[in-house]
Amino acid sequence: MAASASTFGSAGLPRLCFLSYRQIREFAMPVVAEYAGRAQIEVVDGTFGGALAIAQDRLERGSVDAFVSAGSNASILRAGLQAPVATIQLGGFDLLQALIQARRIAGRVGVVMYGQTIPELEAVKDLLNIEISQHAYQTPDDARQRFEALRRAGFEVIVGSSLVVELAEQAGLTGLLAYSLASIRKGFDDALELARVARLEAGRYEQLHSVLHNLQEAVVAVDQQDRIIAVNPPMQQLLGGPGVRLQGQALDALEPALSLRATLQSGLQERAVAQRFAQRDWVAHRTPIREHGEIVGAALTLYDAGAIQAADTSLRMLQRRQQHAARHGFGSLVGTSPALQRAIASARRFARTDLGVLITGESGVGKELFAQGIHNDSRRAGRPFVAVNCASFPESLLESELFGYEEGAFTGSRRGGKRGLFEAAHTGTLFLDEIGDMPLPLQTRLLRVLQEREVMRLGATAPVPIDVRVIAATHQPLAELIAQQRFRQDLYYRINTLRLAIAPLRERREDIAALAGPLVARCLARQGAQIDAERALAPLLPRLVAYDWPGNVRELENIAERIAVFLLQYDRPEAVDHAALAHDCPELFAGTAGRIAADGSPLPQPERIRQALREAGGQRAGAARRLGVSRSTLWRWLRELNLDPDAQDAPPP
Repeated sequence: MAASASTFGSAGLPRLCFLSYRQIREFAMPVVAEYAGRAQIEVVDGTFGGALAIAQDRLERGSVDAFVSAGSNASILRAGLQAPVATIQLGGFDLLQALIQARRIAGRVGVVMYGQTIPELEAVKDLLNIEISQHAYQTPDDARQRFEALRRAGFEVIVGSSLVVELAEQAGLTGLLAYSLASIRKGFDDALELARVARLEAGRYEQLHSVLHNLQEAVVAVDQQDRIIAVNPPMQQLLGGPGVRLQGQALDALEPALSLRATLQSGLQERAVAQRFAQRDWVAHRTPIREHGEIVGAALTLYDAGAIQAADTSLRMLQRRQQHAARHGFGSLVGTSPALQRAIASARRFARTDLGVLITGESGVGKELFAQGIHNDSRRAGRPFVAVNCASFPESLLESELFGYEEGAFTGSRRGGKRGLFEAAHTGTLFLDEIGDMPLPLQTRLLRVLQEREVMRLGATAPVPIDVRVIAATHQPLAELIAQQRFRQDLYYRINTLRLAIAPLRERREDIAALAGPLVARCLARQGAQIDAERALAPLLPRLVAYDWPGNVRELENIAERIAVFLLQYDRPEAVDHAALAHDCPELFAGTAGRIAADGSPLPQPERIRQALREAGGQRAGAARRLGVSRSTLWRWLRELNLDPDAQDAPPP
């Protein structure tokens, strides 16, 4: 089967051949449609053995600039062709998504991929609570044997390449393709770049002078003997100035630092090499020039480092808007309790500095909301805000996520490498949630990054400078972890520059009603319900206030959703049978026997009332605010619990 994009007749577009198995071809068709305006794309079904013959036919006809493929097909094309081949890479996140999807179907999943197995899956399977049996193949027969072994072992869900998915479908099993549309887009982007370079090299001599004179970068081209054959005005200025004849001179004799002899001998392209020349910093690209596959020269391009840094900032800003943004400010924090207001006031002060912050508090109190508020109220607002939960990744994955890696750093690493979250947060804020759960070896690396303000990617030989503000958060007692040698003391003192403690919801009960009402109303609005949320919720407020909320605001959000779903069956607040909610929200009704007020609402523990009165200095108004109720409700509680109302103000009328 072969099909081409509707732009096949458009002049000047790169010509790509997407050669694949049927499964990945069908999955990739939306991406093919997206790129139809950027390239002429021929889509061809190619099997393991026939892929090379198909590709050679396209090259002989001169109908392709670059190929796009995946897995075994890509390996065969790269080994057998003298042509650009872009590989659709399988990323760790792609495989993780496929495993998450597989987990919804079965608790045992087979993984069969071309090339090599992925050791990191052993850690992921524990994270996903799933049994994984992974295998690698080199040939179609090998793949069939691996698949048959899994089928005989009772595996009903197989994750793998197109060939493996096809085998699963033929056997009546569930096959899940271990690629994402994002990986396919990256493969097409790589192919477009390869096609662009191929076209540039093929026509370099014919249009060399006109192209060079239209470039702002400094460019020089040489022949096979490293003699200058073309130079543009910016490079002319660097090498000798206007009027100086440079053509015919040996570049290595004129400026040894710019010599292209190594490129001519190796035929290898060098990209993004930092170089100091003429008392300025440059980024150098050295590229061989080929005609009919033979090296006939080479070209050197010098990019101004300052311009690249400015472009890097713009790209980081664009990526931040697309991926890493802090959506919340201090205005998102709801409540009037003194504990919350004190925390917000401290956070506002902290935002005016660039110091690190350690946010402590129980799970669900809103530590990330405070971190986003600090970021958005600081001079780094508008820059990246990158959040990572240190407890949600196994150690090997967390290390690569935080620090990034170079190409080939480990099995399964992405082609071209990957920048880590520290680099992604450059000029902005990195939020390290649950830092108390970070493994000790990574704590050592993190301490060095915080001290040196530079990060070393896995497999790299040189560090990358970074400008990042770190906000850490934890619910763990770090002092106890230090005593148990589970957390580094020196790291603790490094991150604990500014300390922000967030009180649990049970210590700021006066905020509960203000939080619960809007949460229930929003859920009802999403469901299209017309019932008055405030009136329907009012009889439940004493129970909400009396509950201790071990899960804090996160638990309140969940219960608010449950309450809203319960209220969907009623059209009027007066019709609501609040007692029936005990089935959906048993925690709100638990432990209320013997503590029921005359109106049927639960009474709080006496000690809680006494504590509120003590904190308010005996003032009933202040105690009522702490308990989140009115003064009249507090007076009624005092009377019904037979507490001595020795407060300083008179009972309400």
